[in-house]
Amino acid sequence: MKPRVFVTNRMPESGIEILRKECEVIYREKDEPIPHEEFVKSVKDVHAIFCHLTAKVNKEVIDAAPELRVIGTMTAGVDHIDVEYATSKGIYVTNSPAASEPVSEVAIGLMLAIARRIVEGDRYIREGKWKIAWTPFMMLGTELKGKTLGIIGLGKIGYATAVRAKAFGMNLIYYD
Repeated sequence: MKPRVFVTNRMPESGIEILRKECEVIYREKDEPIPHEEFVKSVKDVHAIFCHLTAKVNKEVIDAAPELRVIGTMTAGVDHIDVEYATSKGIYVTNSPAASEPVSEVAIGLMLAIARRIVEGDRYIREGKWKIAWTPFMMLGTELKGKTLGIIGLGKIGYATAVRAKAFGMNLIYYD
């Protein structure tokens, strides 16, 4: 008998195919967060849960799954999982620490987009306004160098973001 895995939200099809080779997959192919009542009902006979950040794996969910052996999350953080309770029941909890790098890159990309007015400039060009006379200060924006970035939480994502921000010459303050 293959182990049963409940996947709470849509995920890359390649990941689902890997799971299907070894497991019976119960796949909730939706992007929106799973309602808690539905979550509790869905885990009754599963051996594993593979979840997103929005799926709160609390005591009620864990207790509703007497066969549960592992909880995996597509996130670096595990704040949405009652790790202490799961561990006390002999359930393994795993995360995806590799998500830290892409998340920090997106954070830096968003800072660049804001500082350099990229979205505004793109819209300006697409609306045909670029034909208006250019001035040296048009869409100038500002540089990241010398700016101060505040980071709350210096875990893997916070640290990866700090390293990238430092490379741009930013000043860093953080609270951990």
